Amino acid sequence: MTGNSRRRPQTRYILSVLELARKNARFFFAASLAGLALRLLFVLRFPAVVDDSRLYADIAMNWLQHGVYGITNSGQVTPTFSRLPGYPAFLAAVFAIFGWSNFRAVLLIQVLFDLGTCFLIADLARRVRSERAAKVAFLLAALCPFLANYAAAALTETLEIFFTTLALDLAVRGFASLQDDSHLSCRLTIWLGCGLSIGACILLRPDGGILFAAIGGYWLLLFLRSLVKRQDDGPHRAARVLPLLGIGVILTIGAFSPLVPWTLRNLHTMHRFQPLAPRYANDSDELVMAGFNRWTKTWIAEYTSVQEIYWRVPGDAVDATRLPNRAFDSPEQQQETEQIFDDYNQNHEVTPELDARFAALAATRIRSAPLRYYVWLPALRIADMWLRPRTEVLPSDPRWWEFNDDPAWLTVSIVFGLLNLAYVAAAVGGLLRSRAMFGIGLFALFVLLRSLFLGTLENPEPRYTLECYPVVIVMAAAFLSGKSHRNDRRPA
Repeated sequence: MTGNSRRRPQTRYILSVLELARKNARFFFAASLAGLALRLLFVLRFPAVVDDSRLYADIAMNWLQHGVYGITNSGQVTPTFSRLPGYPAFLAAVFAIFGWSNFRAVLLIQVLFDLGTCFLIADLARRVRSERAAKVAFLLAALCPFLANYAAAALTETLEIFFTTLALDLAVRGFASLQDDSHLSCRLTIWLGCGLSIGACILLRPDGGILFAAIGGYWLLLFLRSLVKRQDDGPHRAARVLPLLGIGVILTIGAFSPLVPWTLRNLHTMHRFQPLAPRYANDSDELVMAGFNRWTKTWIAEYTSVQEIYWRVPGDAVDATRLPNRAFDSPEQQQETEQIFDDYNQNHEVTPELDARFAALAATRIRSAPLRYYVWLPALRIADMWLRPRTEVLPSDPRWWEFNDDPAWLTVSIVFGLLNLAYVAAAVGGLLRSRAMFGIGLFALFVLLRSLFLGTLENPEPRYTLECYPVVIVMAAAFLSGKSHRNDRRPA
């Protein structure tokens, strides 16, 4: 091996996406400017400050003003663990610098994070594919209206996607380092950064743990392969296994150590072991509508029902005629369901007795059609989250297929739907074309685990699949950039 070839992995390793941007300055400048303009359009014309945004802001301001991580209830600040502290901490930092409830500053900073995500996606594509794919990926990310749309929403998505992409980029870099002569301290630094990025995802949303399951699962696969590979080669096997074991330890410490202060706070303040937020984002004194939630999962399959039924309970009147036909197995069951909602609409509260009636109804429906409950409806919810037009924080009518919306917003819904289909179809094409691409197993595992988890939810919101969009864009770039050369498959 010559000196040049011996240095080649390190040379490729050092070549960051910023250096790639300098080599293609005009392209990246123009694409960045277009991406910035698109995001500012959403911020200025369609900012989304929703109920969840105000709840996060309330927690952030109470944290700053009173030193209490809590919500305002009847003028009193009450400690809470209903939301993880990642996004409230971000809001608190922005409010402390730019003023109370300055959501405009929040959204503008999220725009910068989202543009950073575009560069990370390009770096990820460069590492697993080629420089050409990196440029395509950057353009797809910069002009992606779904990423840009949520940069203008005061919700966790933009930060969650940023840290998800960072963790995946570091994971690919870390796994690639096992194939070259990188120093051990460099490897450990990479994996610590990967773990901390996962920890940031978890502090923002509990389902950030799926990212750890994907990266950890891929690590476990490599670890088991190292254990069974060439059983008679003891010393060499130890040399392969020990670095992987160290990676697993560092990754786990990095991912879960950020949760320690939060867990200790909940033990001290709330007197409860709660390392994450509760499943239904409730506080300890709130009723969990287990029966209603279980009944909802016996029929719900699309986001429209989330808006019209699921989010309205409790607190708002529900029009039972909005329930789809699949919510009933017989005329008698339909009558029983409508009677339950008539009783609910009297005071818009779900009492334990009313919740028990929902639970009994759910049990009957599950017994009569278990495959529908455990297989078909989860599959439909997953499909709806992946394929629905991503206009949920825009004024578009969620029932776009009825074609009775304002013509401009109907056009937006159709265009967004077609764009989403194009991204997903190109990603599938990239997956089929690039089966030998480095990191493809990690990407596929992450998308699979997240999709399966989302199928278990009662509220199929399309935004929950956005964390997979960095992978979608990288795979779409792999497809659109054409067939790769042999050297393009070398991890960088």
